Amino acid sequence: MSVCHSNGFLIKQIHDRLEKLSNNVLRAKDLTMMQVAVLMFLQAATGKQLPMKEIEKHFGVAQSTAAGIISRLEQKGLVEACADSTDKRVKLVHITSAGEACCAEASHDMDDAEQTLLHGFSDEERIMLNTLLTRVANNLK
Repeated sequence: MSVCHSNGFLIKQIHDRLEKLSNNVLRAKDLTMMQVAVLMFLQAATGKQLPMKEIEKHFGVAQSTAAGIISRLEQKGLVEACADSTDKRVKLVHITSAGEACCAEASHDMDDAEQTLLHGFSDEERIMLNTLLTRVANNLK
């Protein structure tokens, strides 16, 4: 007997399974999904650095949460944080070369997960799925 689940339920199941897969890969590297997300955000930024406030705002986290994430990334040598030379009240966070290498590896891992996720889909189906999921995401903004 086939059970038809709601789309929301299926999206939740997919999210949970992807998160478990990602966490298992990242745990072996002593990283979290949020740490990798911050590294990738920094890597994409102009000059590969951002004020701490911008990181807080982008990820919707409290100052203390962002400070904890940055502190752990600093301990691992993946970022450096320092006061802005023009305004000492502003804390700038800069990705290191080790952080960039970590991003390259994480990007490869994400590509592998994407291939697993879309195994057996034609190129047309992949495009259609992406279009539909984008519309779903935009409906929730």
